[in-house]
Amino acid sequence: MNVLLLGPPGAGKGTQGTVLAEQLGVPKLATGDVLRDAVRAGTTLGREAAAFMNRGDLVPDSVILGIVKEELAKAPYARGVVLDGVVRTVPQAEGLARALGDLGRTLDAVVVFEVGEEELVRRLSGRTVCEGCQTPYTGREPGTTCEQCGGRLVRRTDDDPEAVRRRFQVYARQTEPVIAWYEADGNGGSGIGTCVVRVNAVGAIDDVTSRVQSGLARCRGSE
Repeated sequence: MNVLLLGPPGAGKGTQGTVLAEQLGVPKLATGDVLRDAVRAGTTLGREAAAFMNRGDLVPDSVILGIVKEELAKAPYARGVVLDGVVRTVPQAEGLARALGDLGRTLDAVVVFEVGEEELVRRLSGRTVCEGCQTPYTGREPGTTCEQCGGRLVRRTDDDPEAVRRRFQVYARQTEPVIAWYEADGNGGSGIGTCVVRVNAVGAIDDVTSRVQSGLARCRGSE
């Protein structure tokens, strides 16, 4: 099964994606991870991406999706994949559909994790990280001491409450057109929509997992 996860920063995509991948018996693919791996490995596209990054420029969608496509062509992904962070805009959704189509695959479901703005502010502004060893913490104030190395805990700039609100607003503007595209035409211009599951992502991890599973069960029933 090929599943795409959508949701604002802090919605729990990483946690739920790992759980879902284990349940489905398929790998999870996060854009940032495969991009860093390609750069470290020095692949052709990895070197191209590194050139943009070294100039301080954004890596173009074409390069990122090319790296994702190369990864998806590998044997571990033959039975499916959970895609985390691959799509944020309609052009990226269209590019992913083309990449999957070239591999003879389609997207089976899109899971949208829904969380309100103030809940996200509460979650993300409560995060700190050690400026020395980068150990993450939740519920620890900036300026307190890291239990691992004795370093000072800091709040990342993009976890500041106002920054979180700006990130949420950007996501909100971008994501509704993406969801609408998947519902109407999510398989590379075929006119056939993809099953979209909207999940309330507030609550205990196990409860959210149960909602995801129920939604995907409905998708399978509609095939």
